[in-house]
Amino acid sequence: MSLAPLPADPTLDEIRDAIAPRLAANAAFDGWSEAAVESSAFEVDVDPDLANLALKGGAMELIDAWIGSVDAEMVRRLLPDILNAMKIRDRITSLIATRLDIMAPDREGLRRAQAIMAMPQNLARASRIGWRSADRMWRLAGDTATDFNHYTKRATLSAVYLSTLVTFVNDDSDDYLDTRAFLDRRIDNVMQFEKAKAQLKGRSEHRPSLSRFIGRLRYPPR
Repeated sequence: MSLAPLPADPTLDEIRDAIAPRLAANAAFDGWSEAAVESSAFEVDVDPDLANLALKGGAMELIDAWIGSVDAEMVRRLLPDILNAMKIRDRITSLIATRLDIMAPDREGLRRAQAIMAMPQNLARASRIGWRSADRMWRLAGDTATDFNHYTKRATLSAVYLSTLVTFVNDDSDDYLDTRAFLDRRIDNVMQFEKAKAQLKGRSEHRPSLSRFIGRLRYPPR
């Protein structure tokens, strides 16, 4: 993951951005806690009190910041020229696979994050975080839908991504081949679903309108 140096007199947002990519590695040992923040702050030579001020709000705030840094790194690695040369299926697959590559060194931190996000009091925020990542992936893939498809695409991708992460943290195969095979199968499901939606939409557009037919019965053409 790209770890840019801090400026001489950083703002709290800059401190947060510098610490966020390091949090999962330290959370593997210290949990998603102030101790992980302080260990990360030490790595970038930031005062621990300032670091805790930049990342106040508890474990979910730390997890949110780290996942945001994964989003940013995904954007950095997959430039538009790279994605635009791919078919849509390959774009989605590459986006998720890139996220897995980014998180691979921090699987234990991810495992601990998943346990926290699964707590009942955190489910709403966890869903928003997952939706945000799915939205960023679809936008990078070139999706511009603003109708109901906007929501169904993101809901479907969120489900695929989260189920892939569950497989990923428990995958002991070489180069995570089991996870990659699982992801390929799930992406196939998504593409089949999108194809079925398009076919259904096409049929509905050519289907006779009942309301128009009734209107003609009441007001026949002259």
